[in-house]
Amino acid sequence: MSTSSGIRIYRDATAIITGAASGIGRALAEELVARGCEVVLADLQIEQAEEVAAALRKTGGKATAARLDVTDHATFEQLVKETVARTGRLDYLFNNAGITHGMGAGARHYRIEDWRRMIDVNVVGVVNGVQAAYNLMIDQGFGHIVNTASLAGLVPSAGTTSYVTTKHAVVGLSHNLRIEAAQLGVRVSVLCPGVIRTPLIEGGVYGRSVEGVTREMTRDMWEEQKPISPEEFVKKSLDAVARNKGIIVVPAVWKLFWWLFRLSPSLCVSIATKKFRDLGRSGTAGG
Repeated sequence: MSTSSGIRIYRDATAIITGAASGIGRALAEELVARGCEVVLADLQIEQAEEVAAALRKTGGKATAARLDVTDHATFEQLVKETVARTGRLDYLFNNAGITHGMGAGARHYRIEDWRRMIDVNVVGVVNGVQAAYNLMIDQGFGHIVNTASLAGLVPSAGTTSYVTTKHAVVGLSHNLRIEAAQLGVRVSVLCPGVIRTPLIEGGVYGRSVEGVTREMTRDMWEEQKPISPEEFVKKSLDAVARNKGIIVVPAVWKLFWWLFRLSPSLCVSIATKKFRDLGRSGTAGG
């Protein structure tokens, strides 16, 4: 299926997915292949990405893996150029790679290098993807940039200050770019997942744990929020991407908190403040 703009949804399309070796990225790759899309799994964990790609090829899908540090613009740009040279097009860029650290801990426990690393991956990594793909999509007359933010990019979240900072930035970038891109034939969406059962629940491979907050404590904190599987999240999200939705919040129940924040920001801040105090009493938050 293709639209008048030339973008394919999703059969015979080409997609690059960052952070594709695990979690949401892997689920995106698997579901896109199931829908007939050719995918490039880009990740620092190249061996794991290659294993996923090989498994997808065994099912008859088109999938390749590429090592990518999203903070390296030159490498990102080269990957985009090589993909288009090989496939003739780029329908989708999923800027999905991200990290977290010290989930549940107060900002007083951060080091300046924690802030820099978080911003480099979660914000600059998305910017690098946009810079690498946006003008190319304009030139070809179609394309869809899908940035993974978080519900934490829409509302406050207890004990996640650096993560919230970066995800708000991704939401803001996506809002404004969508306005500009619409006039040029390019689509932009932002994914704002609630709690999803991925490696980030425990801090992820590249995240840093804060002293006194173990990965098990972080996982237990998020398990209380009843996370859904990345596969469930991706199926619903890709349906929304196909409809060119701008802000995609899954699962839908989290929209209630987003709507409440828009209605009464002070009430939501009070709720988050209480949650952070509760984390402190439980020993999860560093305060």
